Amino acid sequence: MTTLPVPSTEGLLAAVRPLATGDLVQPVNGGAQLVIGGLAGIAVVVVLVAVAKLHPFLALVLGGFTVGAIAVVGSDAEVDGEAYDFQHVVTVFSTGFGNTTASVGLLIALGAMFAKLLADSGGADQVVDTIVGRASPRALPWAMAGVGALIGLPMFFEIGLVLLMPVIYLVARRAQISLVAIGIPTLAGLSAMHALVPPHPGPLLAIDNLGADLGVTLGLGVLLAIPVVIVAGPLFGILAARWVPVAAPSDADSPVSVGGRSGGVTGGGDPGEADGGVRRPGFATTVATVLLPVILMMGKALADVLLEEGNGVRTVLDLLGTPFVALLLAVLVAMWTFGFGLGWSAGEVGRSVESSLPGVAGILLIVAAGGGFKEVLVSTGIGTLLAEWAQDANVSVMLLAWVLAVLIRLATGSATIATVTASSLMAGLVDGLSSGEVSLMVLAIGSGSVFFSHLNDAGFWLVKEYFRLDVPQTIKTWSAMETVLSVTGLVLVLGLDLVI
Repeated sequence: MTTLPVPSTEGLLAAVRPLATGDLVQPVNGGAQLVIGGLAGIAVVVVLVAVAKLHPFLALVLGGFTVGAIAVVGSDAEVDGEAYDFQHVVTVFSTGFGNTTASVGLLIALGAMFAKLLADSGGADQVVDTIVGRASPRALPWAMAGVGALIGLPMFFEIGLVLLMPVIYLVARRAQISLVAIGIPTLAGLSAMHALVPPHPGPLLAIDNLGADLGVTLGLGVLLAIPVVIVAGPLFGILAARWVPVAAPSDADSPVSVGGRSGGVTGGGDPGEADGGVRRPGFATTVATVLLPVILMMGKALADVLLEEGNGVRTVLDLLGTPFVALLLAVLVAMWTFGFGLGWSAGEVGRSVESSLPGVAGILLIVAAGGGFKEVLVSTGIGTLLAEWAQDANVSVMLLAWVLAVLIRLATGSATIATVTASSLMAGLVDGLSSGEVSLMVLAIGSGSVFFSHLNDAGFWLVKEYFRLDVPQTIKTWSAMETVLSVTGLVLVLGLDLVI
């Protein structure tokens, strides 16, 4: 890995913090051997995912075992009085797998339930129709960026893209605006939320690996996402539309159904009803329900800062703002606002919630395996070596975190794999950092994890086909937008690091 020394004490890159290594896990073997083991483990993951096309779950399991197998050779280290051998590596991996499932897996499952209720009820449509229907033609790219960010808050990127493609076509066609000028801001909103804001899997896993405060990270993530979406969305969309002027396809040529929507986009129908007279939640109700877990978790973070420990209000907010409790309450509220309150039966609500889980099973396995991979890396003490190297080389830990995520992202095409690997390697560098700085490291990794989506990323092909672009056009629009988003995120993280 190329070292990235800070050129001077001036500018954004000068924000380097001292790294304490006293509490870090001590290396179980020689430094060179551990570095080789870490690189070999990462290489196994990259090759298996990018070349052999193996499922990332298996790739992470085998990558973790590769790190451990190399680390134990010739090692005479002991852990709790027992030899650090391969059996111990298996135990460490299993422990990390289980702990991550308990902490992050529950949140992903609850988030999936919430998102499915939002989509099935027509709440997402209501948000889109209300915001877009009230925007002037010149304001439409900005409105679509807002729609993408709001819908992207609870939903995975791919689900949000599929959901919003019909309205992207309709808006571009009816307003006679380039499909790219409307689509890029929407994609920027979706992608920024996916990379920077919990409860998406990447930020959640980085928070878990680095021990960051979820409320603080959530608040900083939302704060950071706003300018990131503006720069990578409406502003960059102006350039992208000039580079690739693409008109929206006609009804007959559209690859997705764009008919049958109601409200402001199509100009017909009661804004409180979907087609066929089926009720859907109101705009205010939908937005309030979507923002409920965000408000609860941010309330906890503020209470921890502003109120003394033992204060009754702080005790209540700490409970309600616990991520699991906040998302559980949000799902229960959504079952009413997006279900029972609209006249759904108990069976209909149950089926909507149940149908959300199969789609995230693979993500849950990948995230849990990433937790096991991280535990193996930590147990070898390679994080201690990396911390000492970073301190001696005077490298900004935020920049290092971003670069690691970028390299893995370019190699594997997976934002999740990039987040898993980078946050695992950076886990040993958080000692001595404040809570805010650890949260910024999470955001640096999240920004790096979406850098330059290209041919090895499934999202690249999804965007290419939906927008009916060729490969060079997709690179000029989607790939360039992801790069702008990533670099903008890094610059803002480094700027915030100067004042936090």
